[in-house]
Amino acid sequence: MTSESRREKADRLRRLIRPLERAAVAFSGGVDSTLLLAVCLEVLGSENVLALSMTSPLVPEAERARAVELAARLGADHCVVPFQALELPEVVSNAPERCYHCKKALFSSLFEVGKDHGYEVFLRGANADDAGDFRPGMKAGAELGVRAPLLEAGITKDEVRAFSRDLGLPTWDLPSMACLASRIPYGTPLTAEALQRVEAAERAVRDRLDLGQLRVRDHFPIARIEVPSHDIECLSRQGVRGDVVEALQALGYQYVTLDLQGFRSGSLNEGLDLKG
Repeated sequence: MTSESRREKADRLRRLIRPLERAAVAFSGGVDSTLLLAVCLEVLGSENVLALSMTSPLVPEAERARAVELAARLGADHCVVPFQALELPEVVSNAPERCYHCKKALFSSLFEVGKDHGYEVFLRGANADDAGDFRPGMKAGAELGVRAPLLEAGITKDEVRAFSRDLGLPTWDLPSMACLASRIPYGTPLTAEALQRVEAAERAVRDRLDLGQLRVRDHFPIARIEVPSHDIECLSRQGVRGDVVEALQALGYQYVTLDLQGFRSGSLNEGLDLKG
């Protein structure tokens, strides 16, 4: 991406946001939503922007804390909304369309809070790359009228990172985030115990190795660890490997495996027939 085309897309994003006047932003503290929130604050002013985050069994505590810290750092008015995802049968059953039902309920909950604060326009941080993946939550957002300015401006994930770096945002090189349910194979019911186990497992691996991207896929009693290909050798070293196995077995896993294909976003989608 040339500096000229980068400026063009940045200008396009600002032109899309400016007529909104006031907007509430679904804010996870990830790369996309942080850039969107920062540009909204720049264009609309902090008095016309509300960041909306959630607390949920599906979100690691570290990510929730990061969202609170980032919103304060950016100077945004910020509300954290409790979301009881495990009270929704369509979410707990963990079918391939789980994300659709979850996002529809989540956005509806955020809307209620946003409207209580006087906001009628709602934004999310989906980017242009998201349109080419299996993301049922995108459909839910579209049905509810949630705008996605990054996607509308044609901004890709790499461009999100480039823009974020240009703006000095600390999230520019943050690994991609995904809810904890994405670690549980479809058809395996979601439970608080399983989600907490996954969160603890990933924290244990990170405590032993400085990793960017990481997923522990929960095929209980098997843990399948995914890291980028360049980190596989580090994780498989004798001392590190033994520590990781011991830590994950202490969480209840019987077998601890390292996926030699490396990290793939949405790897649990690989067994789905997405043509229908």
